Amino acid sequence: MSRNVKTLALIGAVAAAVSATGMATTAAADNHKEKCFGVAMAGKNDCAAGPGTTCAGTSTVDYQGNAWSLVDAGTCATMELPDGRMGALEALDRDLPV
Repeated sequence: MSRNVKTLALIGAVAAAVSATGMATTAAADNHKEKCFGVAMAGKNDCAAGPGTTCAGTSTVDYQGNAWSLVDAGTCATMELPDGRMGALEALDRDLPV
């Protein structure tokens, strides 16, 4: 093999290793998070919200009950929201778009 091919192969292997490390770090960070429904502002939800939304940023109502955001594990039910609302670990039937 030529020197250039060997260099490119080495660069590719290093890039793959760095990329894999980044994914593992992200997965580990997500282990300390939980889905919290009813706490996202309109357009600020994380992916896979409920009916009427398709993915991240598609909620249309503040505190939409079927839209979720990732929050630190154990904090969902203690978040202070307006008008006595509370977050929940399951989808809620409140504040849904019309």
